[in-house]
This record gives sequence, C-alpha cells and structure tokens, in this order.
Amino acid sequence: MELTILEGIAIDPNYALAGAVTGFVVGLTGVGGGALMTPLLLLIFGIAPHVAIATDLWFAAITKLIGAAVHNRRGHIDWGIVTRLWAGSLPAAGLVVAIVALSDPVGRTHWLTKTIGVVVILTALGIVFAPRLIAALNPATPDAEQPSRNRTSLTILAGAVLGALVALTSIGAGALGTVLLYLYPRRLLPHQLVATDLAHAIPLAMVAGAGYLVAGMVDWHILASLLVGSIPAVIAGGLSAGKLSGRKLQIALAAVLFAAGLKSLLF
Repeated sequence: MELTILEGIAIDPNYALAGAVTGFVVGLTGVGGGALMTPLLLLIFGIAPHVAIATDLWFAAITKLIGAAVHNRRGHIDWGIVTRLWAGSLPAAGLVVAIVALSDPVGRTHWLTKTIGVVVILTALGIVFAPRLIAALNPATPDAEQPSRNRTSLTILAGAVLGALVALTSIGAGALGTVLLYLYPRRLLPHQLVATDLAHAIPLAMVAGAGYLVAGMVDWHILASLLVGSIPAVIAGGLSAGKLSGRKLQIALAAVLFAAGLKSLLF
C-alpha cells in the first residue's frame, strides 16, 4: 500500500519504516547510516547495488543534515576536527566519484555486493571491539587542545581513507567514531563524537553521491519514502543522545550488521 503525497511521488510505508529505524540509530549513535541502510536495500528490498549505494548516499546526506543541526544547536560539534577530516575525505571521495562516473555500474554488481558485505562485517567488528582496542593502544596522556602535526596528518589520512570507502560503497562514515576515539581520546565526549561524525558525513555524502546523481542512478521514489520516516526519527535520536545507552544500541546494531554482511558474502 502506498500513500501519494505529491503528484508522481508515492510513499511506500515499508521504506518509510526502514528510514525511521535507520534515522533514529543515526541520530542517537552516529553509526548505522550506510552500514544499515545499504544492506536493507540490497537484501530486504532487492535493489541493485549501484542504485542502493546512490540512493543511500543522498538519504544519508539529508538525514544527517537534520541530525547535525540538532547537535549543532547544542554546541556538540568540534568544527576543528571536522575541517581536518574534510581535507582528506572530500578530495578522495571526488576522485572515486570521477572513476565511478566513467565505469559500467552493471558490470560491477557482483563485486560491489561482496565489497559491501566485507565492509559491513568490518564495521560490525569495529563497533564491538573498538573500546578495548583504543584502551590498549592509547597511553593515558592528556589530550592537548591543539593537536600535534602528527595527529593532524593522521586525521587527514583517516578522512581520505573513509572518503574513498564511502564513495565506493556508501558505508564507512559511521566507522569514523573509532578513529576519532583513538586520535582524540580525551577531547571528545560521546555526544560530541556523534555530532562531529554527523557533521563530517554531510558534504562527504553529497560529494560521493554527485557522480551517481549525474549518472541517473538515484531512485527518487525510494529516497522520498525513506526520508518521510528518517527525518522525524533522526531528530528524536539526536534529542535522545546522551540520555539513552548508545553503547547497548551499538552492540545490537553490530549483531544485525554482522548477519547482513555475512548474508551478502554467502548469497
């Protein structure tokens, strides 16, 4: 059953529900945008990989824009870190976009599905084991207000790797939380980490999605349905950040992601 809200645009309640679940998780934890939505589109709705990636990138950009606005009004975003990440992620995403625009999306269907499966599983494992790894790797030293040159370079490099990953699969921006916790263990509180992650992901998703948009791969009907559910849900998630146990939600999300990634590899 579909609900027509504008001429030519019908809202599918199944997509709207998927958007709502994903939007709430994104607003609350900063994780789960592409990592959750892309497998849903591939495995539950049977969308072609290149269409799923293209549509999810614009879904993520718009959803995270709303979520970041909620956090920004509360002063949670660390713009210094965001700009360093952009210095690496935006050029890398632009380069991958140029390659994608010149390639044949149909011919990439099989290996794209497998690549997405691998990235989703790695994201799930990262969510589960990141706190222990970070505690083991990070010395208990005060975090300087102004980062060292080495930390700045590592932040830019991390942005570049994630930018390429997001442009290729639409997954990876949420994994940024693990990197930021390692680089800035004492500078970012959990809600600041979520907010900074969201702010970084917005132009990254737009740049990464530009090539797919030009190539006509975005499904606007699916996107509209997803956004009807996600926009109110991401606001609710953003307002709930810091009040609910984001860690427990992340563990539950990791289990779902691991199962989705495994299915992508096996089928």
